[in-house]
Amino acid sequence: MALLAQAARLAIEDAALQKRDIDGLLVTPPSEDSAFMWPAQVAEYLGLAPAFLNMVELGGASAAGAVARAAMLVERGICENCLCLSGGVWDSQVFNTLQGKMSVMSQAEIDYELPYLPMGFNTGYALIARRHMQLYGTTPEQMAKIAVDQRFNALQNPLALFNQAPLTIEEVLQSPLITDPLHLLEIVRPCSGAAAAVVSRSKSEANTHTAVSVLGWGEACTHNSIVYAPEITISPVKQSARRAFAMAGLKPADIELLSLYDCYPITVIITLEDAGFCAKGEGGCFVADNDLTYRGDFPCNTHGGQLSMGQASFAGGMSHIIEVVRQLRGEAGERQVARNRLAFVNGNGGVMSTESSLILGRAEDE
Repeated sequence: MALLAQAARLAIEDAALQKRDIDGLLVTPPSEDSAFMWPAQVAEYLGLAPAFLNMVELGGASAAGAVARAAMLVERGICENCLCLSGGVWDSQVFNTLQGKMSVMSQAEIDYELPYLPMGFNTGYALIARRHMQLYGTTPEQMAKIAVDQRFNALQNPLALFNQAPLTIEEVLQSPLITDPLHLLEIVRPCSGAAAAVVSRSKSEANTHTAVSVLGWGEACTHNSIVYAPEITISPVKQSARRAFAMAGLKPADIELLSLYDCYPITVIITLEDAGFCAKGEGGCFVADNDLTYRGDFPCNTHGGQLSMGQASFAGGMSHIIEVVRQLRGEAGERQVARNRLAFVNGNGGVMSTESSLILGRAEDE
């Protein structure tokens, strides 16, 4: 809870607001406490008295989903300033046990999948990666390049877990093979942390930052367990991105900056394809042919992504949103991109089962 309080304070101060100005609260589920009455627990701890509060539980899509819901709340006039808050504490002694793994599984998964060996995240995404390789010829080198480009970005991010040294494709592919074809350096690293954002109806007069607007959003869910996925190499981002672009009146070619949920490199490749940035099956070649670093022709995950920054529970998804806001405001420091008018962000829940997509834009009148 203390981590959440720190993140909340920083976000409220960044918006040039006071606690009393926050009348909406959207939280993601806790990783270490009881989820019962969790929004009320958080409000009480922070000293807030919101007019609207709720918990958003969409797995890794929760943070993007919270921002989308906050945008709806302020647009409808239900709230003036909505705090979106996520985070958690990673305890390996809990989560590396069978009981810890079962805590994030549905009863159906426990009853019908667990007896046939654990279908964890590594296993599910390994199946997806292998299937994509077989169908489209995606190579290990193409997937490894995502980790390499994002590590380059992380070198300029003091908050990243891995910001000390660059990576090479050879180093990624020589790291231990965890679940074929996924190597250690292609798997997100859990950690502790928190992140927050404030979505407001209008900008405070004291706020000197460039305003960033939610121009469009969309969500989609095709399954929970990968067993019921219509096709494991197709993500529901295909639907959520289409809805977000339609709401914003934009198309993928208009986007200048991407921040794509990256629990594994294969999620970035499939998101590029299904969100419309390249044709289906061409994601691997697209990654190989483009520079995804902040100084490149197609900047993606300029904070290092979760592969280099770490995944602080649901705050991992929020880190993508915060990075885009910094870039659109021109406040990303050494990793600032040159073209920063429009950005696409997505959150991915479960094993590519739930998606939330956002299109954010810099206010044109500033």
